[in-house]
Amino acid sequence: MKKLKVIGQEHIGKYEFTGIEGGFGKDKKAMLVKDIAVIHGRPVKKINELINNNLKRFKTEIDLLDLKQVLSNDLFLQYGFTKAQWGNANNIYLLSERGYSKLLKILEDDTAWEIYDQLVDNYFNMRQSIKENQPSLLAGKRLEIMEKNAATRKANLLYKIAMASQSDSSQQTLLADAAKELTGEMTIPVMKRNEYSASEVGKLVGKSANMVGRICNKLGLKAEQPGQNKFGRWSNSKSQHSDKEVPQWLYFDEGVKAIKDYVAKQPA
Repeated sequence: MKKLKVIGQEHIGKYEFTGIEGGFGKDKKAMLVKDIAVIHGRPVKKINELINNNLKRFKTEIDLLDLKQVLSNDLFLQYGFTKAQWGNANNIYLLSERGYSKLLKILEDDTAWEIYDQLVDNYFNMRQSIKENQPSLLAGKRLEIMEKNAATRKANLLYKIAMASQSDSSQQTLLADAAKELTGEMTIPVMKRNEYSASEVGKLVGKSANMVGRICNKLGLKAEQPGQNKFGRWSNSKSQHSDKEVPQWLYFDEGVKAIKDYVAKQPA
């Protein structure tokens, strides 16, 4: 771990927080979760929970540091904590730019991305670029981030519209457009299929679940266990009368159609 250094209070727009360098590399900027929580209007406890629930996604000394594990207990004042806050906290997390960007994916709010633009442009990168007298690098970085964030927001909007669409073909097209915004390629995602139990199919065709099963067997719709085909798939589910799992055939839309067509052809 690189040596940590408190550089004083930083101001980005209307936000004020403790500026910290080191920990993740020489002169690399970092942010305390307690400051991130204030900026995003979330309780510190909630941010810590999100991190702890996704801890496998954060790499120690690359994305995240727990100051309670690496600092002496008498340094809490330098980092803006009272003795009680430091002593009562289970974790006091410090995030790198990379760690903060990972947290944003978990937060999933539009405001988070807008704040990220400001922090990356004016905190994580600007001071270092000025030190190195590389304004062109800063401008290029800023443009790259703006383009990526715009694409992410557009993809998120397309995804929301797709999920609200009642048409499978429209949904698939919108999801493909969303994928293109993120990857640059027109990737056709695999659509989630509707699945129905024998009881649900029975309600649709006016037959018992047992009768639906007999029709299914007569038509030869089922695949070999534990596989699937265009009509449905095998799944394990708990028996009604015990905790033992038993194989159950779930019907796709094609399977439901086959049952409906058979029933419709039968004499009244």
